[in-house]
Amino acid sequence: MLQPLRLALPLTLMLAWGAAAQAQQATRTRAERKRAVTIASTSADPLPIVHVAGDTPTLFLFTSPIQKKTLTFDESRIRVLDAGERSVIIQPVADLGEGERQEIGVFFADGQALTRAAFVLVTDPAEVDSRIDVRRPEPPNTACQPAQAPSLKPEDFVLLGLVDKAGVTTSSRHGEPTVVQGLALDSLVAFRGTGWVLADMTILNSPDQPAWTPQEAMFVRQVGVPLRARLVTKRPGPILPGETMRVLAVVELPQAQADLVFTLEIRGDGGRRFTIPGVRFPQPVAGEAQ
Repeated sequence: MLQPLRLALPLTLMLAWGAAAQAQQATRTRAERKRAVTIASTSADPLPIVHVAGDTPTLFLFTSPIQKKTLTFDESRIRVLDAGERSVIIQPVADLGEGERQEIGVFFADGQALTRAAFVLVTDPAEVDSRIDVRRPEPPNTACQPAQAPSLKPEDFVLLGLVDKAGVTTSSRHGEPTVVQGLALDSLVAFRGTGWVLADMTILNSPDQPAWTPQEAMFVRQVGVPLRARLVTKRPGPILPGETMRVLAVVELPQAQADLVFTLEIRGDGGRRFTIPGVRFPQPVAGEAQ
């Protein structure tokens, strides 16, 4: 009569152990978190890390409008469930493997400094980011400092519509002998693409002159109003006496059917101004080698 009781006791223990195991497994569910993330200020800064999971969508909310067509990601590993004017919802196809890092990036639509937001996606066993509020850091001294060049990839130019089948044309010059207010042109390459022109120049500051910081650029034509350009430098800070700096000036403009010629004016601190006349931007011609 005691044997059935001895058999029932282990069965009860097994059932209790199974229930406990299920409860323990339930407690292992990833904790969802909502947080704010600031994007990298320069290409040298590490990208912010976002935790994603195959069973949880992650919402990115941006403070400024974005260009949805510029989204870059690995479609075999990441799905974009929805993209709006200021939001993107993503979800990995499955949990990312241990040590796997996926990158996703998108351009802002306002063309201001820090134009691209990029993130590294990883899977964490303990937590998942269900919502990310994306912040842009304020550039230092925005009133007087040019922007630093953003980190771009080749595909970004096509996705942004900056390069089409007509390609890009260039012209160049070297060793401009004229020194204006202690500044001289070491070299210049003029680029023209789809709806934009860009002057990539190296400016020399004379050894006997004080440090000079370029602050704004204007493209001036014989006919028409001057065009204010975005000024971008390879590195922050002034051009020290006797040194050079790479400076880029870029402006968007309507398509034209002829070569464009501008006088480029670079204005900086201390009232010093550098003028480069006759900067030529050849007309792009589709189907022909440039």
